This record gives sequence, structure tokens and C-alpha cells, in this order.
Amino acid sequence: MFDNSEIILDVENLSVGFGKKNSALEVTSDVSFKLHRGEILALVGESGCGKSLSCLALTRLLPPNGVILRGSVRYRHANNTVCDLTILPEKHLRKLRGSSISYIFQEPAASLNPVFRIEDQIAEVIELHRPDVADPHAEVIKLLQDVGIPDPEKRCTAYPHELSGGMQQRIMIAMALAGKPDLLIADEPTTALDVTIQSQILDLIDDLRKKYNMAVILVTHNLGIVAKLADQVAVMYGGMIVETAPAEKLINFPRHPYTKKLLSAVPRFGSKDVLLNTIPGQVPMPGKFPAGCRFADRCELAGEACKQLPQFRHDRDHSWRCVLASEQKI
Repeated sequence: MFDNSEIILDVENLSVGFGKKNSALEVTSDVSFKLHRGEILALVGESGCGKSLSCLALTRLLPPNGVILRGSVRYRHANNTVCDLTILPEKHLRKLRGSSISYIFQEPAASLNPVFRIEDQIAEVIELHRPDVADPHAEVIKLLQDVGIPDPEKRCTAYPHELSGGMQQRIMIAMALAGKPDLLIADEPTTALDVTIQSQILDLIDDLRKKYNMAVILVTHNLGIVAKLADQVAVMYGGMIVETAPAEKLINFPRHPYTKKLLSAVPRFGSKDVLLNTIPGQVPMPGKFPAGCRFADRCELAGEACKQLPQFRHDRDHSWRCVLASEQKI
């Protein structure tokens, strides 16, 4: 269990939209969670549920027309001071990005600059956020060793296109670690990698989390990853969190129909079923969310009670947005 005094990030009712603040189209609504130092929180759900957007909003890395409509993001520094990132002046927020809070974005090939060598890209982070480092080259070598890059002296001089997808992702992780972050946000870090490399990258993130006592937000649609890696899970659907629980409890005792559907769609090793389970329909577009439960039009259990937006129900460390979950076995 994690000590509540070690809460590093406290997100409350974070809502994001596009357009002018007074008339913006709301895309994510009232996202709330707490993250402890050294903990891994998995943010899961289908594409289009608002996972990546919510993570970008944490440090206001939104598109030009993106706005935070309401809510707070309280971040606890290593010196125990707390600030709300939604109102922190840009010049102070810029110092946190890449140092105290780092991101691993999807598609490393698109995130790395193709015209600069690997050492230059990692050293830039060190020089910007850790100017006290006397020998940036030696620090780059150490980081490459930490992320399991073989022959780091040689890889320093390589360009991104000369490396495999797995190597590129390790470089991205090294860049994220270069500022010595307290919080690492990994957005689908295994996208486009084969299964063996995926496992290696996930193991690496877990090992580095323990080594540096980092908190990690892991964005994924793969509940197989969650079972292996996460401490806590928040399930998102239609721009809202619909269920939160410790990973083991959520996987073994899901309460929300959407969570159960996601779990049923995970392929089972050795299964003789020819077809995988699917969820009919698709995630509703912003502006077309149902007035009540946002999963109602895809839920087999939906009834009259689902026409009202459900509030969270709680059972100790387990919370869910479903009026039927406590009435029926789902």
C-alpha cells in the first residue's frame, strides 16, 4: 500500500474542451485520480476515450484550440511544495516539463528529430534541465546503459533512422529520464513494436520506476499490460473515468459493464475460440454524448435508470459509475 502523504499528483474534475472557453466543445469531463510516488497508474480504454488528451492536459500541452474548462492538477514537488498546474505561470510550467514531469509519446520515430544524432538529442535535455552536470557525454552514456542500449558509445553517433523501433523507444525513455523526473507519463509506449520487444519495454519501465522511485501513468488500451504492470487502474470511456480500482481487484472483480467487455476482449493463450469477443458500436463523438450513461447505447443491461448520468459508487478502494452494478451480476 502507498502512503497518502506521498501523493505526487492529485487530479480533480479535470475537464478539457476545444474552442473558446465560454463556448468550447467539452471532450473530457471531470477526470479525477490520485497518484502516489513510485506507483504505476494505468489509464485504459478504447481509442477516442480521452486518455491521451487528459494526460496532455496535466501540463497544458494541449493543441492551440484546446482549453481546460475546469478542475485542478495539484503536483507535489520533491521538496513537498504543492502547485496547481492548471494555473501555474507558463515560465514555471516550462521548467517542470521534461524535468520533474516527462513524457514518452507514441511512435518514437515521429518524436525523434531525424537530422540530429542520438547524443545531441539526449544531451539537449540534460543541458536544459540539469545545467550542473559537468560531463553531459558521460551522463548520456549512463542513461543509454540504464535503458539497455548495447554499445552506447557507438549508438551516440547514430541517427534515429539507423535504429530499430525497439531501440528508438529505448532512446525516448532515456530522453524522458534525462531530467530525473518524479513523474513519467508513458502514452502507448509499445505501439508498433512486436510482442517480444513490447515485453522488454514494459519490463524496462517497471525496473526504472523502482530504481528511481518514479510515479508512472501508463496510457494503454491493452488490459493484458495492466495485469502485469499496474498498481492502480482507471478505465475511461466517452471522456470520463467510469471505474477505478487496484489492478488485481479490477481484473478479478470488474463492476462496470464496459470494463467487463474490455476484459472479455483480451485474447486468451490456448483458447480454441476462432473469433475474439468485441464490443458492438463505437465510442460516441464529443458533442454527441448521451445525456445519461455514456456507455448506455452499447450496453446490454441499459434501462430507464441509465438515462440519468450515474454518480460514482464506492466499495472501499473500488469506484464505478453504474447504477446497475450493485443490483446485477455483471
